[in-house]
This record gives sequence, C-alpha cells and structure tokens, in this order.
Amino acid sequence: MRAAVDGTRSVLLVCLGNICRSPMAEGVLRARAADVGLALHIDSAGTAGYHIGQPPDARAIRVARAHGTPIDQQRARQVDRRDFERFDLILAADASNLRDLQALRPASATARVALLLEWAGLGEGGEVPDPYYGRIEDFEQVHALLDRACRRITARLLGVAECEGFADAGSQHGSW
Repeated sequence: MRAAVDGTRSVLLVCLGNICRSPMAEGVLRARAADVGLALHIDSAGTAGYHIGQPPDARAIRVARAHGTPIDQQRARQVDRRDFERFDLILAADASNLRDLQALRPASATARVALLLEWAGLGEGGEVPDPYYGRIEDFEQVHALLDRACRRITARLLGVAECEGFADAGSQHGSW
C-alpha cells in the first residue's frame, strides 16, 4: 500500500444525514483508493442526527452496488467533536455542512476541513447536490460526480497528475 504524499492517513466525508451523499462518497473513495493502492482510513458521517444507526437510503445502496462501490453495511452516524482529532481531512458535501463543521470544530482541532468538490479541484465553492428528494437518476448523477471527485482526491493524495493512470470514468483518453 502507498501512503499519501502529504501525510493524510484518514478522511471523513460529511453530508447532512449520512444516508445519501456521504455514504456514496465513502464507498467510492474506498474503491478508488484500493484501485491505486492508497492506504487510507475512510469513514462518513452527518452533521445532523436524523438517521443515526440506519442504513443508507435504498436508492443510494442500489446505485452504489450497481457501480461496484457497495455501501450496504454502512450505518449513519453524526459527526462528533473527536472526529476533528481522529481524521486528517474532513470533506463536506456542501456549504451548509461546511459551516456546521466549522461551528463544531474545537480550537485544538488538527483536521483540515474543506468542501469535497473544491478540495478535489472541481471548482471553487462546488457542492454535491442532495439527491434525497429526487429520483434514482439523481442518485446516478451524484454517484458519477463523486466518482470523478474521488479519482481526483486519490490523485492529489498520491501527488500525481490527474491523467497519470487515473482515467475519468467514461473518458476514452484518460483526461479529466
């Protein structure tokens, strides 16, 4: 297994309820890290406690399974102040989640906190849309976006250019 060039050993992916976006992001990042032999502890959580102990949304499970990034065994949990010491990098799905994380973050926190898409280089202020009130197609679109982001995250953590063996899904030329 390879280590991240910046010393990152653990990543927490965060959305509101931890039943759609962050579980899918966790599943995708696990798969992409395994694809390139990147050693990472990966978890997900929600800023709200609405669904603690529940499995991901059935649509998220279905889409993740169809793409080889199963999330069936995950259970929702809420972000805890200790997560800011347990994780090196905490990535939020949207600006509201980021604000909630910043409000919860202890002064002594060591974790870096950022927007997931922005940290992946997919645009300043970029947000992962919440598919919860949508259709299965919305979950498919979010999964595709997360896959693209997680490929870029693994490339960044390994310190390689995005096109070096990290072909974007659906691309014939390996460019992003």
